[in-house]
Amino acid sequence: MPGLIDVHTHLSLQPRLELTEGMEKLRPQVNGHFVGNLIQRALRMGITTIRDVGAWGDEILAIRQAARYGAFLAPRILACGRIVSATSPGGRHFEGMYREADGPDEMRKAARQQLRRGADFVKIMMTGARSVEYENPGPSQVTREEVAALVDEVHRQGYRVAAHCEGLEGTLLAIEEGVDTIEHGFYLNQKPDYLARMAQSGQTLVPTLSFLHDIVTGRHESWSDALVERGTYNVAEAARTLEAAIAAYVNIAMGFDSGPEENAASELVELVAAGMSNRDALVAGTSGGAKALGLNDEIGRIGEGMAADLVIVKGDPLEDISVLTEAERVQLVIRSGHIAHAVTELLAS
Repeated sequence: MPGLIDVHTHLSLQPRLELTEGMEKLRPQVNGHFVGNLIQRALRMGITTIRDVGAWGDEILAIRQAARYGAFLAPRILACGRIVSATSPGGRHFEGMYREADGPDEMRKAARQQLRRGADFVKIMMTGARSVEYENPGPSQVTREEVAALVDEVHRQGYRVAAHCEGLEGTLLAIEEGVDTIEHGFYLNQKPDYLARMAQSGQTLVPTLSFLHDIVTGRHESWSDALVERGTYNVAEAARTLEAAIAAYVNIAMGFDSGPEENAASELVELVAAGMSNRDALVAGTSGGAKALGLNDEIGRIGEGMAADLVIVKGDPLEDISVLTEAERVQLVIRSGHIAHAVTELLAS
């Protein structure tokens, strides 16, 4: 099968090392080594392309460059630089990850700055984040003029726009102004006409179900009661939206938005549990993701002229999608023609 594509992750935010009392504090440069190790483990599990949608500083840009220059074999990495946001509480919560901008001209400049820094795409916060207790994700955080200026600038220069969308107001505005991917979009089941519009225009929905379940179950950390209550409602709404998006023939892409990254295929299990067929989930993790990234002529399928991102799995994910989450089942991983992982028996043959 083709290599898997995770279009929504935050590598810098994933747990790496818990320091105990008395241990030497990590130097800033050390974090990048842990992320490098993380993505190599993800590659071993068949994740051959990763789109990082927000990181601390330049960490992911530096790791991407090291991998491109051959320091180590890694998944293909797409990075957004800083997330463009209006001045907001989230900018204080995620200090060092946002580039805050207000007004159309400043939004346009912020987009240009990310491309200057080497971004592969630009991400905009249309609404507040569910992981920030003092943000209200309901209203749009940006005006129509602001998002229109950013989208115009990014598309004019040949790049794509990802939009963080929770509340309906910002989500609908993002769709209307032509962003390429709707990240989250929990409440779109309430607006089926907009799902039809997404399908017609070729926009992609990235449901990110895993992180929603993380908040409700407290899998990675303890969340406040308010966030758990909001998350419980969002889980139900996201499942309804996924069902409605499938019915509307919207392109859907796998976005783990959780960690560790080597477990990204568990998002496919969540999609199936929410009502997607195994086949459609596999599409979301391969060609659907490639379409979301604008790379469907390079990755996401097996064929002449495509990048040789290939995975051999012991088992049939069309029958049981969970085989992609089991390390012993993933027997061969090839990234751009280079063997990243192979069991001894395959190498011997």
